[in-house]
Amino acid sequence: MQKIWFITNTASGTATDAKAEAICAVFAERGLAIAGRTSFPDQDLPTGEELDDAGADTVALFAGDGTINAAVCALAKWQGKILILPGGTMNLLAKSLHGNADPAAIIHAAYENGEIVSLPYVEAGKHRALVGLILGPATAWVHARELVRKGTFRGLGRAISHAWRRTFSRGIKLIGVPGLTHRAQAVFVRPGHDHLDVAAVDARDFRAIAALGWDWVSGDWVASRAVTQVFTERFNVGGRKPVLALFDGEPVMLDPLTVISGGQTNEMFLRTFPPA
Repeated sequence: MQKIWFITNTASGTATDAKAEAICAVFAERGLAIAGRTSFPDQDLPTGEELDDAGADTVALFAGDGTINAAVCALAKWQGKILILPGGTMNLLAKSLHGNADPAAIIHAAYENGEIVSLPYVEAGKHRALVGLILGPATAWVHARELVRKGTFRGLGRAISHAWRRTFSRGIKLIGVPGLTHRAQAVFVRPGHDHLDVAAVDARDFRAIAALGWDWVSGDWVASRAVTQVFTERFNVGGRKPVLALFDGEPVMLDPLTVISGGQTNEMFLRTFPPA
């Protein structure tokens, strides 16, 4: 890690221009050169060729999981390294690689003894999720989330009302998931190294929702009676109409019978925290 291309999205949850400049100061403290900078989404993500031409050996991403997903997919065949820095709201991918360390501590640790690893992902056609894929009627809440992100409250009530109705509508049909016989309101698919972890939520009355909420805050929501957890290698989206899916929080429409499977990235991610 000697020459950095720095990608930021200061519209993400916790990323700001001031924090981005502070990170650049840490790079300078370590003697790391800045080969280039990209402010996403205002500027296009760099290609692998552009990174190579600039002499960059590492891409540092200071953004949320959605922006990180877009950059990683664009650079899937690049031969350099990727350093994930927490700049979003949840920062699930950063936490899996670095624990709860802040960006400065991560940079120092990566420079001194960072380990290069590959990561599993969930795949559907050209789309990938490194953190997880969400399917089902509950994905309708993404429209309300985007309005809140943009600070646009006009239409928010309508979006919430629509999402609430969709959440309690007929659930999504999946084909090829052993043990899942009902239509779920929300299906969380997390990648594993040799399987997909599928957790299907079916909570259709206030008592079930309250129980699920308590299990969520207590830290073991998958054990809730409203959740069915199964493991599989691949499955298909059922039904006759396209369905909304969230890949690391970003919305994508999937056609009926789309195959959901898993895969593994190249060894390109710098990890500073021992795996669980």
